[in-house]
Amino acid sequence: MAVSTWFWSFDVALTLALILSPLVSANSEGDALYTLRRSLSDPDNVLQSWDPTLVNPCTWFHITCNQDNRVTRVDLGNSNLSGHLVPELGKLEHLQYLELYKNNIQGTIPIELGNLKSLISLDLYNNNISGIIPPELGKLKSLVFLRLNNNLLTGKIPREFVSISSLKVVDVSSNNLCGTIPTSGPFEHIPLNNFENNPRLEGPELQGLAAYDTNCS
Repeated sequence: MAVSTWFWSFDVALTLALILSPLVSANSEGDALYTLRRSLSDPDNVLQSWDPTLVNPCTWFHITCNQDNRVTRVDLGNSNLSGHLVPELGKLEHLQYLELYKNNIQGTIPIELGNLKSLISLDLYNNNISGIIPPELGKLKSLVFLRLNNNLLTGKIPREFVSISSLKVVDVSSNNLCGTIPTSGPFEHIPLNNFENNPRLEGPELQGLAAYDTNCS
């Protein structure tokens, strides 16, 4: 009798573990997003529904999940937010759209965003983000839209972006970037006005004829 009871208890525990495993991972995404919430000032209370005590963040406003309760979209564009981005965003491994444009976000772009292997769109334009464009973003092999215009970014355009074959839109205009503009890979089809209003950014690179990014030192 004791043996059968033990097996019954084991079966119940195993079943619960299988049921709860996706919820645990989803809750870790909730933890990452709640860390973002705590780093932001939110005068209009657009993040009021971001309750860390819930099983997962799929019921929060401005969050979209897939059928497995994994976060696929964060839509916080034009939400009057200020503060900074957090490295924990890199834990949202199923994220496809990170929309934080037209806010007052400051600080730098976390290198951990390079872990978002499913990311299709990264829209951080019209903020006050500073520092360099992390070369780690070159690992985003699903990226189609990269809009970082109208910020305070410095440094060069990472050459790692040249290998992102899916990239269709790159806009880094109105920053303080330096060096030359890539011309290979997806950059063959990016219009030059997507690079304008960078006083230290020179024209397109002349492959084999000139050193790249010589004015960035």
